[in-house]
Amino acid sequence: MPSYADLFRIFGRIGLQSFGGPAAQIALMHKELVENRDWLTEEEFLRALSFCMLLPGPEAMQLATYSGWQQRGITGGLIAGGLFVLPGAIVIAMLAIAYGTFGNQPWAQSLFLGIQAAVVVIVVDALRKVSQKALTGPLAFVIAALSFFSLYVFALPFPLVIAVAACIGWFGFKTLPPNGQVKPVSRKGVLPVIVISGLIWALPLVLAIALDANFLTEIGLFFSKLAVVSFGGAYAVLAYMTQVVVTDFGWLAPNEMLDALGLAETTPGPLILVTQFVAILAGLSEGGIGIAIAAGLMTLWVTFVPCFIWIFAGAPYIEWLSGQPRLQAALKGITAAVVGVIANLSLWFAVQVFFDDVTIGPFNVLSPNLSSINIAAVMVAVLAAVILLFAKQPLWRVLILCSLASFGLGWAIGA
Repeated sequence: MPSYADLFRIFGRIGLQSFGGPAAQIALMHKELVENRDWLTEEEFLRALSFCMLLPGPEAMQLATYSGWQQRGITGGLIAGGLFVLPGAIVIAMLAIAYGTFGNQPWAQSLFLGIQAAVVVIVVDALRKVSQKALTGPLAFVIAALSFFSLYVFALPFPLVIAVAACIGWFGFKTLPPNGQVKPVSRKGVLPVIVISGLIWALPLVLAIALDANFLTEIGLFFSKLAVVSFGGAYAVLAYMTQVVVTDFGWLAPNEMLDALGLAETTPGPLILVTQFVAILAGLSEGGIGIAIAAGLMTLWVTFVPCFIWIFAGAPYIEWLSGQPRLQAALKGITAAVVGVIANLSLWFAVQVFFDDVTIGPFNVLSPNLSSINIAAVMVAVLAAVILLFAKQPLWRVLILCSLASFGLGWAIGA
């Protein structure tokens, strides 16, 4: 059993190095926990990863939490999961405050146009990767198409789309019976964990309601709901979050949402930390730095506390879940739907970036004025595609180079 000092050292290093999204983060943990030291066996690591992929929320952060729980119980899980999130959360908070302070400056807008154009390419690349894994048969293609049209044309709620996709997958995909007999699950101690953790999760939200802090209550309620329905990864949730944050609440403009995602891509930790960036920007518009920090902390709490709950309450069920093929089929349906969700997000982002004049047509479909095309944004997007897809450069380098290219174009046009 490793000491607490070892847990702080190893998971602190993982948290500081966790750039590049879930795949890179999971590979880093495999190297540290399975290859470099025998904290987890290969079988334990793969079973835990499969379990985390069934859960809402960032699977890499939950895998880190499980790994810590496996070593030193709940305290170990809190250390591992907390250190996975904390470095990125600190960086995101500083970036959001700096963005809120300087984002309206002409030089900053020129830099951020490059980030926005690069984000379009990054999301399209994510769509390509997810499609290759998820679209494995005719039913998967149908689910993806239905999810796209449900969101882009009819603006149906994201939770409804995910729930329907899970039901179609549950009944529609063929499954294989489990290998061997499924081990019984000991439910001892699970209910107290759920009750106590749930009360802790709700505490700041109850406090905001008691203090009649309407803005913080809205922030807490929305991001609590987001934490529960965040299946399919950060890009899938972004479509739902963008719809609510930009269209329903009006907390951010479309370009600010793009900038939030781009800056979140440059930081360590789970990409879902973009929720913290959004909350801080909304808080700055609502009432200044104090309310912004409170909104950011509220969002961090309601987004990540559920991740600990899922692990601490569900870890005893890992063996049992591995023998439930219908759950795997439901997850397959959700994964197929995520393709349509990310396609919707890609198209929405592209229209907002590449055209300066966009209106809403029938059925809430975006209708760009073709004469308002932004040539500079298109040129930077082409550059991003070359750097990311052909030169295979890391995301942080793509974002920096595209920002500098956009700044140079802006300076040349202005001169």
